[in-house]
Amino acid sequence: MKEDDDGIGFTFYLKLAGAVLAGGLVLLVLLLLFSRAVYAWGFFGAFLALSIILLGFGWVYDRREARRYETS
Repeated sequence: MKEDDDGIGFTFYLKLAGAVLAGGLVLLVLLLLFSRAVYAWGFFGAFLALSIILLGFGWVYDRREARRYETS
């Protein structure tokens, strides 16, 4: 009995490599921005700015999800 499964293929690995590369570049930019904020505002100022940004993102995401649950 012969298996017809060829595996996950080259395109999977190409997409995986692209996602890893894109994620690495995004993290590099975030690290550079955070290190500049630490230099400009100090350690706690940079964490305060980061937490305000993350709280804002969480609030927008929560509002979008609440609206989606109300409609369904």
